[in-house]
Amino acid sequence: MPAPVLVHPRAYQDFFPFKFNMNIPETWVEKGYVCEPVPENIDIAAEIRRLAKEKNAVILAHYYTDGKLQDIADFVGDSLALAQQAAKTEAEIIVMCGVHFMGETCKILCPGKKVLCPDINATCSLAESCPADDFATFVQQHPYHKVISYVNTTAATKAWTDVVVTSSNARQIVESFPENQPLIFGPDRNLGAYINSITGRDMLLWDGACHVHERFSTQKLLALKEKYPEAEVLVHPECKSTVAALADVIGSTAALLKHAVASKATTFLVVTESGILHKMQQMAPEKTFIPVPPDDSIDTNTCDIDSQHAKMKCCACNECNYMRLITLEKLYNSLLHEWPVVDVPEDIRSKAIRPIQRMLEISARLGL
Repeated sequence: MPAPVLVHPRAYQDFFPFKFNMNIPETWVEKGYVCEPVPENIDIAAEIRRLAKEKNAVILAHYYTDGKLQDIADFVGDSLALAQQAAKTEAEIIVMCGVHFMGETCKILCPGKKVLCPDINATCSLAESCPADDFATFVQQHPYHKVISYVNTTAATKAWTDVVVTSSNARQIVESFPENQPLIFGPDRNLGAYINSITGRDMLLWDGACHVHERFSTQKLLALKEKYPEAEVLVHPECKSTVAALADVIGSTAALLKHAVASKATTFLVVTESGILHKMQQMAPEKTFIPVPPDDSIDTNTCDIDSQHAKMKCCACNECNYMRLITLEKLYNSLLHEWPVVDVPEDIRSKAIRPIQRMLEISARLGL
C-alpha cells in the first residue's frame, strides 16, 4: 500500500482550515497532530471515555476507521449517517474519527461547537481530486446545469454546489430533479457513471476517483469468485464499472452492511474499504467476510474474516491509509488538549451549508 502523502499542516489553512495560534507547540503544527506521549499503564479506552464525558464530547467514527476506534465511538456510520448525527447532537465538542471533509461537514452544520480531528493529515484523495477553484471554473462554463456534489469534497467545493449527496442517497436525489434538467456530478466519475446507468440520466461528470475503490482488481475478484462460488459479491459504487459488473449487490457502505446481515448467504466477497469488515463481523458473527485485494497487493492470498479469525491481520486488505492515520493515541491526545480544531470561514460555511441542508431535508423526506 502506498505511504500516506503528508502535507505540511500550514498548507491546510487554505484547503482545510484549522485554527493555529501562538499557544500551539510548533512540533504539533509540524506533525499535524498532538504528538505528546500517552501515559504508560493506562486503560486508554477508559480514559478516552472519561474525557469525553468530562468535556461533554461526542465521538463519531466512520466505518472505514480502525475497529478499536469504532468500538470506542458514540456513533459509527457512513457519511450520511455521520452528518445526520452531527446535525442533531447536543454535545459541546464533536470529535470526528474520519477524514478532513467529515470534520468540515460537522463544523458547517454546527458552527457554535468545537470540532476536533485527531490528525489533520487525514485528507481524502477524492476531495483532493476536485480543487474548489478548478471546480468553480467548470461550473461557470455550464451555467444551465444544476450542480450535485458528492459529500467527499471540501467545504470550498461544496460552496459551488446546489445539493450534496452520499452513496446512500445519490440515486434518489438525482431523480428528484426533472428529467430535462442538465446536471453536473462531481467529483467521483465511477459513482456518477453508475448513477447515470441506473437512472438513464446523462450527467456531466467531473474526472475524480477514490484511490481505494479505484484500486480493486477485477482479476483478483474473478479468482475469488472461482474459489468461493457460493459467495455473494458486495461492491461499493465508487468502484470501476468492470468491478461493479461482477457484483451481486451494489450499494453504499451502510447498504452493504444491512444486506450482509439480512442475507441468507453465509459467505461474502467484500469490495470496499476493509474497515467495514469489523462492523460486519460484529453484526453477523456466524458469517464469513472475505476482503477483495487491490491491484497492487503483493500477497496473492487473502484472509477470511470469521468468528475464528476476526483478529487476523489481513495482508491483502484494501485500506484507506488516510483513515488509518487516526489512532487511539491521537484520539486521546486530541480530546485531552482539544486540538486540532477544525475551522471553516463563515463566507464559505454560509454557502456550503445550503446544499448539505438540502441533502438532509430530501433524505428525511424519503426516509433515508
